[in-house]
Amino acid sequence: MLGLGTPELIAILAIAALLFGGRKLPEIGTNLGKAITGFKKGVKELEETGREIVESLPDADRPAEISEIGEDSAAKGSRRRERDL
Repeated sequence: MLGLGTPELIAILAIAALLFGGRKLPEIGTNLGKAITGFKKGVKELEETGREIVESLPDADRPAEISEIGEDSAAKGSRRRERDL
């Protein structure tokens, strides 16, 4: 977990308690939890939308390999250079 051990987490919690006070910490924790949940929900929705878009493409049976994409881009670039000359 980010390379933090028990002593580091205790120190962080102690500093947070000193800065915000004991009454504010539960509220901060709740808000942080809601923010993380909302972020995860947004990422999941984005992934689902991406899958739907990919599946709606004509050649969705076989996704292009990265090397194929690079070769295709290189071919287009060389054609542009030839055309510009």
